[in-house]
Amino acid sequence: MIDTQPIHVFAPGLSEVKDPSAGYFAAVRLEEFSAESLAATASYSRKDFYKISLVTGNTSYFYQGTEYRLNGNEWVLVFTNREVPYRWEVHEGICHGYACMFTEDFLPLHTHLRPADWPVFNGNAQSVFKLNPSDEALFTGLFQKMLDEQTSTYVHKYDLLFLYVLECIHGALKQQPEPENKSSTAATRLANSFKSLLAGQFPLAYPYQQVYLRTPQQFAEKLAIHTNSLNRALKEATGKTTTQLINERLMMEARALLVHSNWSISQISNSLGFEEATHFARAFRAYSGQSPSSLR
Repeated sequence: MIDTQPIHVFAPGLSEVKDPSAGYFAAVRLEEFSAESLAATASYSRKDFYKISLVTGNTSYFYQGTEYRLNGNEWVLVFTNREVPYRWEVHEGICHGYACMFTEDFLPLHTHLRPADWPVFNGNAQSVFKLNPSDEALFTGLFQKMLDEQTSTYVHKYDLLFLYVLECIHGALKQQPEPENKSSTAATRLANSFKSLLAGQFPLAYPYQQVYLRTPQQFAEKLAIHTNSLNRALKEATGKTTTQLINERLMMEARALLVHSNWSISQISNSLGFEEATHFARAFRAYSGQSPSSLR
């Protein structure tokens, strides 16, 4: 992601915004930002953060070849993912508003969905929403709740923050026009069926549970389609192969079990369908950059 004149704000260090039971989350006020404070917040520009921004000011947002220009008191709600580059240009003065940033593991530990499963984050649907005054008031209220809650001492504050994020997502989705039936291609329908099968295997609640669909061939057989056809459809709809999507979900579940369960690494490996714990350890290191034991 590229910010020509970055919209950032002073925010606490990563160690201060870590949910003990999940990932990272931070909400900030944009008007508190300045170029001088950029060094203190550089870590929030890392690719592993998703962002929701509520912005007003004389600025332009550039995304996928389109410029979204704001004038004066117009407000825009923007969702940015980790993969697609974007940039802001501030033409005059400073920007006002809010932003919240979170890692992928902040959401999936509360739901089987990944951030990229929501259309606003997957890069293939509307992610920029110009707001009318009543909608601006609604989202401003949500961000103010985030700011208040993240500094509270309430033991379940991250559960509330997660719900505020969900409200932002669903509030934006309600702004979108109903999709026409013709926009649903064979590839997207097949991809949705695949995602449902994949998500339906999780979360794993007991050590004796085991993932029963684990290979592209097994998914293809379940969907009554050739493996190559499934792979082509998923590549078209998601940009990723069948194997990549399966592996991402397996590793996400592995991380959750390593952090939040008392299962042994061998039990986790077995439940996820690995023949040997060493194979699991190798796959997890390749995915996350660290061994299962070091994460735990």
